[in-house]
Amino acid sequence: MQRRTHLSLDPAFRWLTLTGGLLVLTLVAAIFATLLHGSLPALKQFGFGFLLSQDWNPVTEQYGALSSIYGTLASTFIAMLIAVPMSLVIALFLVELAPPQVSRIVGGAIELLAAIPSIIYGMWGLFVFAPFMADHIQPLLSRLSPGLPFFTGPPMGIGLLSAGIILALMILPFITSVTRDVFAMVPAVVKESAYGMGSTTWEVMRKVTLPYGIQGVVGACFLGLGRAIGETMAVTFVIGNRHEISASLFAAANSIASTLANEFTEADSDLYLAALVELGLVLFGVTVLLQIAAQWWLRRTAKRMGAGR
Repeated sequence: MQRRTHLSLDPAFRWLTLTGGLLVLTLVAAIFATLLHGSLPALKQFGFGFLLSQDWNPVTEQYGALSSIYGTLASTFIAMLIAVPMSLVIALFLVELAPPQVSRIVGGAIELLAAIPSIIYGMWGLFVFAPFMADHIQPLLSRLSPGLPFFTGPPMGIGLLSAGIILALMILPFITSVTRDVFAMVPAVVKESAYGMGSTTWEVMRKVTLPYGIQGVVGACFLGLGRAIGETMAVTFVIGNRHEISASLFAAANSIASTLANEFTEADSDLYLAALVELGLVLFGVTVLLQIAAQWWLRRTAKRMGAGR
């Protein structure tokens, strides 16, 4: 009787899961269709040149996405450059080196950081971190690297560098938490075998723990990348919101998300609104490309690890 009940529930469960999967695909297609329809006036007016122009002037109705794309990619690159190595080091420390009590306390603090709303990071960045950058960090970087275009200009505290650091602080808890869980799943017998063969702690981390969990680490990095590239409020507070491309990391810039947050309510013409919606379409496309790259990289890594074994 119980077996018959299970058999009768199987088709219902199959249809339920199929419906859930189709619902996700439907939502993605609906979002894409809405963005595409809303951006049609800008697509007809500017064409492909919208992606290559950095002009953004609502008065003359000239719009381009290049400065926003540059700010998005540059701030995300800075964030990943800082957050990924720090996350790996913290995760390895918590799993391999820290006493259990310290690991629990630090792990709880990291999870608490992940729960803080992004607007809190933005407010802290504007009122605390930006003045600290202007008074100490930016003047120091200017003195240590004279002549480099990356660290020139007045130390205002806001700009690409500040936005990248704030983003790094935001995504670090996500990458660290996932990476820590991945490293904790490495079988103890594998590590004990390495120790038994005379390996040091560093050699076990480098040759056993990290290779065993490399797929999870890559997935954690792409998770943080997806969070960073679409972040809005924290970046809006500290990036400066200026439609201009500059080699200096001290200069004010803007991202796609910050432009939408700042100007969407101010769009007083159909073309202006369509240009902003097209920026959203660009961000949607970048996100899709990142997901495709993540899946490709994970499969490539899985094949390489499988071949190595």
